[in-house]
Amino acid sequence: MANPWAGEATLVIDGKRHVLKLTLGALAELEATLSSGSLVDLVERFERAEFSTRDVLALIVAGLRGGGWNGRADDLFTAEIEGGPVMAARVAATLLARAFTLPEGP
Repeated sequence: MANPWAGEATLVIDGKRHVLKLTLGALAELEATLSSGSLVDLVERFERAEFSTRDVLALIVAGLRGGGWNGRADDLFTAEIEGGPVMAARVAATLLARAFTLPEGP
């Protein structure tokens, strides 16, 4: 189960539940794979709902790596993601939000 207080989210890929997290290393790898701009630009694209499928895939791969996955983006090209592209985009946006905002206290 994912811990939202630790910035985690879950995604079911090929029937297996994965915990995703944007660690500092995963964020650095993500930034290196972005075709344009910085992480701030990526956040802004998501806020404006102007992100690409490439952005979603890069975030999912980074989150999976932060969660301990050793695969590559190519491994997801034929993978079955529960909830499809909409769920993948939702999880990607959740990861960004959790990585760059502090949880609210009780």
